[in-house]
Amino acid sequence: MTQQEEKNKYSESELAEFEEIILKKLEATNLEVNFIKETLSRRNDNGTDNTSVGSKTLEDGADVREKEHLSQSAARLQKFATQLEAALIRIKNGTYGICKDTGKLIPKERLKAVPHTQQTIEAKMKSS
Repeated sequence: MTQQEEKNKYSESELAEFEEIILKKLEATNLEVNFIKETLSRRNDNGTDNTSVGSKTLEDGADVREKEHLSQSAARLQKFATQLEAALIRIKNGTYGICKDTGKLIPKERLKAVPHTQQTIEAKMKSS
């Protein structure tokens, strides 16, 4: 291939490499989501300790904030997992690594850093 011929898709071995990266990230993300869900369900179990009403109210407020934070984290991670799963589908259907805006190949370095991306950095900057 000459320099003037621009590559327009990744090889099977390159796609297998990206798939491995995505599967590892997906597994780690799912583990984290499950950990958060377990933490939230444990927090929903009412304790049996009898503390004074005043301090209990403060603890409840902090607990509510912590639950909200964990719920938001779980939601972000779920969205990330969905994006990773969509990237796996793009690998299977042959569209992975191709910018949805320009049709150009997304650089390998970008895909390794952000494996679920569908845009080159240039296209991302223009759409922001």
